[in-house]
Amino acid sequence: MDSVCLNSIVTTTVLVHSKGRNQQPKCRILRCNPLLNLSSLDSLKRTCSGVALELKLKSPSEKLCPVQVVRIRCDHPQNADLPRYYSRKEKKPFPIPIVELRRAARDRMKNRLPKRRVPPPKIGLVIKSLVPVAYNVYNARITVINNLKRLMKVVAVNGCKWCNEIHVGPVGHPFKSCRGSKASQRKGHHEWGKAVIEDIIVPLEAYHLYDRLGKRISHEERFSIPRIPAVVELCIQAGVDIPEYPTKRRRKPIIWTGKNEFVDADESELPDPEPESPKPPMLTEIPYPEVEPPSSTEETVLLAEETLEAWEKMRVGANKLMKMYPVRVCGYCPEVHIGPSGHKAQNCGAHKHQQRNGQHGWQTAVLDDLIPPRYVWHVPDVTQPLQRELRSFYGQAPAVIEICVQAGAEVPEQYKPTMRFDVGIPSSIKEAEMVV
Repeated sequence: MDSVCLNSIVTTTVLVHSKGRNQQPKCRILRCNPLLNLSSLDSLKRTCSGVALELKLKSPSEKLCPVQVVRIRCDHPQNADLPRYYSRKEKKPFPIPIVELRRAARDRMKNRLPKRRVPPPKIGLVIKSLVPVAYNVYNARITVINNLKRLMKVVAVNGCKWCNEIHVGPVGHPFKSCRGSKASQRKGHHEWGKAVIEDIIVPLEAYHLYDRLGKRISHEERFSIPRIPAVVELCIQAGVDIPEYPTKRRRKPIIWTGKNEFVDADESELPDPEPESPKPPMLTEIPYPEVEPPSSTEETVLLAEETLEAWEKMRVGANKLMKMYPVRVCGYCPEVHIGPSGHKAQNCGAHKHQQRNGQHGWQTAVLDDLIPPRYVWHVPDVTQPLQRELRSFYGQAPAVIEICVQAGAEVPEQYKPTMRFDVGIPSSIKEAEMVV
């Protein structure tokens, strides 16, 4: 037996020839080592939390000897699909297909279901229970940025000079996946250089709205309205007060006078607002000259774990806010707008934008549209560079997760399937060719 593939069942069965009915069957069992030439099991032990070998004996029949079954089990799901790469010529899929939305609308009309209660953001109010969540998201984003600036002092992060691909490791990966300028002349090879924080946390900006229910931004106003990070704008609309970016806060619901027209209610009769309770402190970003690397290995591990916790807190909190405060994204480009309807600025430069006169195709955004994770190749062993021939055995993870893992933090459970922790990496190309 030359090799045995992982996650497979190796069965050895020998037929028995009997000379008579009263004679006992004589068996000649093929003795072999089921773990022979399983050098990839070593890499599996390093990455998988539990590897067990299970032997099962089936009930023997008259002409068959006991069957030996060797089964290798793993605690994590196997071979989760890597994130799909969408070409610039493709339109983003809708979160909920149009067919299902129309079917649900027909069901509501047929059953005559009562209308749902209008949420407070649609009538100009702020949900008070989500104000602490907005502050947590804002502070978690600042924590992630500050910690990544420090971790990048000890963890090498490389970025391609021609495309937006990055790699976490001392040496860039050898895969021919460059889609930048003159990539055909370089035969798809990357030219690696030092990456910056903007390569990891994508600087996705959106227009700041003084009144989120006001008129839509016209094409002529595209330069007069400030643009800020999209997550910060979402937090401001959810209740975070930043003096540099004022916003209108209503105390009474608006009064609709038409389908798309409304007037503000008279708030003069309301009593004076009560003094607000002290709000949570707001963090600030550390300037680059003041960034200091971790002083010890223990501090690096604690910093990586804190970064993972802040990353998850930011994504979970932003997902809660997006369920109540609508966020729009263009189906052709990464443009994001925080509000019930997108702006009218004709600045879309995606594929076939001439047919749309530069207008955006707005649709409902998902979490990855607001906080896009930059996926990178997972490096099982930092001391050994990735091999081009073993590309199908490597997994991927967001750049933030890969940086924290290489800094010493434990891998979160939800990212283990795409990182392919249950796939044994062959030790040589010859062993990879024998894997089925």
